[in-house]
Amino acid sequence: MTTLYINACIRPNSRTKLLADYLIEKKGVNVEEIKLEQTNLAPLNSALLSKRNQLIKEEKFSDPIFDLATKFAKADEIIIAAPMWDLSFPAILKIFFEHVTVNGISFKYSPKGDIISLVKAKSLYYVTTMGGYNGHDHGFGYVKALCDELYHIKDVFLITAEGLDIITNNVSSILEQAKKEIDLMVG
Repeated sequence: MTTLYINACIRPNSRTKLLADYLIEKKGVNVEEIKLEQTNLAPLNSALLSKRNQLIKEEKFSDPIFDLATKFAKADEIIIAAPMWDLSFPAILKIFFEHVTVNGISFKYSPKGDIISLVKAKSLYYVTTMGGYNGHDHGFGYVKALCDELYHIKDVFLITAEGLDIITNNVSSILEQAKKEIDLMVG
């Protein structure tokens, strides 16, 4: 089984990464980690988009521009670690999705225009932490929509710890509670 771990954590002592690492340990899986901060991903500009579109048209999916998309599509399971930033996630994660959502690799259209997923993963775990309390995590909503509408990943799980920057809160207790939820989730 191939588990792809997409690490969008930037801070050296990330609480989100701490929870994602705990999840990986509890699942007992080996992961292929993509540290987004260490990639050279750039937003799709007109030149990059033109190149990509030409390669797609010619079905040259072995080009290195598609390496991440191929890894994403072939993974059996996906774990994303993404702290909440500005009601969503770090921008590098959006750029990652721009690079892996490729017609012909992660999805295709049927003759009638329906989306057919080419993603192998049956489950995705989205791990996040928040400094405050927020019922408006648009980051997870976006990832869930991609899973539902493009990738057709059926089992999408949210693991979160909130209120970590509230000075009166016990951060250790909040993180331990999140770990207990992971224990229940993965058995």
